[in-house]
Amino acid sequence: MKKLKLDHELAEMVLRGEKTTTWRLFDDKDLTVNDEVVLVDKVDPERPQTWKVIGTGRINKIVEKRIGDIDDADYEGHEPHELPEARLAAYRRYYGENVTWDTPVKIIRFDFTPGAPDNAIPDEPIVRKLIGEKVVVYADGGSRGNPGPSACGYVLLDEQGEILVDKGVYLGITTNNQAEYQGLKFALEEARAMGAREVAVRLDSLLVINQMKGTFRVKNRDLWPVHDSIKKIAASFRKVSYTHVPRELNKLADAAVNRVLDEQVKG
Repeated sequence: MKKLKLDHELAEMVLRGEKTTTWRLFDDKDLTVNDEVVLVDKVDPERPQTWKVIGTGRINKIVEKRIGDIDDADYEGHEPHELPEARLAAYRRYYGENVTWDTPVKIIRFDFTPGAPDNAIPDEPIVRKLIGEKVVVYADGGSRGNPGPSACGYVLLDEQGEILVDKGVYLGITTNNQAEYQGLKFALEEARAMGAREVAVRLDSLLVINQMKGTFRVKNRDLWPVHDSIKKIAASFRKVSYTHVPRELNKLADAAVNRVLDEQVKG
């Protein structure tokens, strides 16, 4: 189930029944009407271990506008809390200087049901807080069968080489290339959540590296959605670089993939 993370003030308003809308730029989750999403309260944005699931929302309406076209009616009776110029500045602080008056924003309205569903799992804590603005990302993915049981793994390091995040995610039945892409997507989402502004991506998949650089076309239609999602996430950073590395230099991310797949076999 997809997740929407809310700041604490908005989450409290949702719980009180005062608000059932949220705004999103660069919708990497490809949200659509009738999607059911888990709503997560980021109680303390700097401490993911405090985040908690408050309930679920079923999306009943999505309105997409350019930031410059937003008007008071879009607040659905709530007083606008900031001037347009301040709103644009706030978006730029979070998503990067690429945000302009022409950048599209999705206004998402939902029906709220309190309480965590059985399959709702809050985000795992970040291992270490990021000091500075730069991270190095190693990501990998693998499929035992291609297609077959698949997982991705990603490791984030700071500029001193200290590990910030080391995670693996089971993806179900998919292909090697899809798993590779998902590893990169998860890693960039994590980097953005940590507040990174510059990301150095290092992968052993020459295909993914060249497709993200634009050197190769993405011919496989199954990869189009995740490729587009990654491009949108990448646009929220000040800088993202892509470097191909040999597999022996990507051992940590590879280990995360195999750790998850081995656990699936044992389970």
